[in-house]
Amino acid sequence: MVVRGIFKGLSRQGSAAGADGALEKAAASPPALRQADSALRLSVLDSFEQTGLGWFWSTDGDGRLTYITPTVLDDAASLVGQSFVSVVETDGGASAGQSSRSLPFQFSAHSRIADVIVRFAVRRDYPRWWSLTGQPRHTEDGRFAGYTGFARDVTSEYTRQREDERAAEFDSLTGLFNRHRMTRRLDSVLAAYRASGRCCSLLMLDLDKFKHVNDTMGHPAGDELLRQVAERLRKVVGDRGDIGRLGGDEFQVILPDLEDRGRLGELASKLIQMISQPYAIEGKRAVIGTSVGIAVAPHDGEDREGLVASADLALYAAKNGGRGQFRFFSAELKDEAQERTILTGDLREALGRGELELHYQPVVRIADNYVVGFEALMRWNHSERGPIAPSVFIPIAEESNLIVPLGDWALKQACSDAANWPDTVRLSVNVSAVQFGIAGFVNSVASAMATSGIDPDRLELELTETVFMRDSEAVDETFASLKGLGVRLALDDFGTGYSSLSYLRSAPFDKLKIDRSFVETCAAKDNNSAKIISAVIGLADALGMETTVEGVEAFDQLEVVKKRGAKLVQGHLFARAMPLAEVESRLASGDLKLEPNGPKRHRPERRSVFRRVIVIHEDHRYEAVMRDLSRTGARIDGLLGVPVGTNLVVDLGGGQLVVSMVVRSDEAVIGVEFEQPLTSDGAGGLCTRHRVPPSTLAAAGATAEPKGKPRFIQVAVPGSRERP
Repeated sequence: MVVRGIFKGLSRQGSAAGADGALEKAAASPPALRQADSALRLSVLDSFEQTGLGWFWSTDGDGRLTYITPTVLDDAASLVGQSFVSVVETDGGASAGQSSRSLPFQFSAHSRIADVIVRFAVRRDYPRWWSLTGQPRHTEDGRFAGYTGFARDVTSEYTRQREDERAAEFDSLTGLFNRHRMTRRLDSVLAAYRASGRCCSLLMLDLDKFKHVNDTMGHPAGDELLRQVAERLRKVVGDRGDIGRLGGDEFQVILPDLEDRGRLGELASKLIQMISQPYAIEGKRAVIGTSVGIAVAPHDGEDREGLVASADLALYAAKNGGRGQFRFFSAELKDEAQERTILTGDLREALGRGELELHYQPVVRIADNYVVGFEALMRWNHSERGPIAPSVFIPIAEESNLIVPLGDWALKQACSDAANWPDTVRLSVNVSAVQFGIAGFVNSVASAMATSGIDPDRLELELTETVFMRDSEAVDETFASLKGLGVRLALDDFGTGYSSLSYLRSAPFDKLKIDRSFVETCAAKDNNSAKIISAVIGLADALGMETTVEGVEAFDQLEVVKKRGAKLVQGHLFARAMPLAEVESRLASGDLKLEPNGPKRHRPERRSVFRRVIVIHEDHRYEAVMRDLSRTGARIDGLLGVPVGTNLVVDLGGGQLVVSMVVRSDEAVIGVEFEQPLTSDGAGGLCTRHRVPPSTLAAAGATAEPKGKPRFIQVAVPGSRERP
């Protein structure tokens, strides 16, 4: 009787085998003929149910199953009496259609159900999809009596449709979102957040040295590398954002509701660290790196085009800054890109014009303060601009491959300069990864030693861990050739890059150099830097290596590294890098003992700046000049008679408002301490963790120059506990 009732319901809705005209003819036939015809049709329906191509169902007025084809599932009979919308579930994706997302609503509205794609919620391991159709039934007095319906198997065509849709939105190689999907996602997030003033961060990444892996190990190895990179990205980002591969070795990460530049910098650093760890591919080791550009909406762009352009510019700056770095977008980057182009042209001519020279920084033995060596450092005195910082022109040289001829010149010049030094004084020369990787590098070293006559044991080549971002066999061959010449090898900046103890096991280093970043905070309380210094020195001792600690600038730092077992140090506490003439003068007089001279305690580095800022106090705004800046405070000129303890807000520009307190006051000069420390901008500079959105600043009038009567600027400062 149940099947007959379903059959009648389906006949009325005209969706099962049938045709309404045939049913009308059957109704007009004699009773015996109608009975035979009905029995035949029920037999046909029973046979159809046995095929597994579809199943029938019916519910009562409360939506509970009253019938389901018994053969559709092993335990189908147990489903009778359960809510139908709990027995099946929709895909919920775009392919399921709008109707799939409103199946419970359609049931509650007693409306007709047509071609809704479902699967059994009680059997998700049952990999079949069904197109569900149902017709509402009513009693003679018009009350809703439930549904009768039919479901047909659409697994094949629906699976194919889903795969096509996935191919349109996912990268087939890595499984990440593709450019099309990321574009639509970023558009939708920015449009939704614009009205409410919410933030969204965009990270752009590309891989350093990926082309080298492709060229030396083959494209299949390159594909496997990209898959492993994608997996590491997933582990680091997790569910905080969307990750996409835009093509080639370029990736993008969308991070909704994250604008804290401290957290963004930490995330970018972790991405760089994770991606830069060695990869095992086809029994070989591949080492690459990555650079990251970061932009935050609405500060750096309110629409997709503007935000992507800002992130791209930040990525370009990160790569030009030496790679393996992150960089936040700032308005200055546009001018910086033009400046780099000009400096690149000037650097090509600098050597020929005699603008380059070498200065030498002493390496001091702590036990007796005697100089045991000098490190050669390149200096550029531009004919028009004056001194150009190495942190500016060395990355330009590496990016443009000028580092090869410049490095070759520095090696030969340094060997020539040091040839007549005492035999007890060693020479250290920095070698870039680019220079190390060229075919003729070993010959250049041999030529420099032969021409100058310097003893090989006095020459120490300082290398960074980036030299391992090449084919391991080629690196090992170069190491073996250098050791065959008799030169010493030092691993510079140990612990700051792609550190792996396997490097120390496989590479014949004679020395480890502990980076200044550990020394900077080693005397601070509750800091692990001193423990790290101790561990590195212990490791080097166990491996029979020397250590040199760089960046010692204060007596408290010297005391810490001395207690931790350091024997050799470099730093301003003893001497800065000096011209050759001064070195030769000291050597001639035998004055090789350097007494430490400097501050008793290390203070956080203050960057000398000349920057116009706005200082906000209560209902007044003042123009002033900031001359020194550190993570925790600044020196500001131009405000007369400000008492110690005064609360101020310093507007650094670009939405960067810093809640501060005056801790020193001397006539028109004040020293302020920040409530929240600044964070790294990834390029050696400092920035606030949070920024006030442009719309808020515009509404408050804080972007306008102060004119006439001072105004009270009511702008909440993100990350602070008070308002200006």
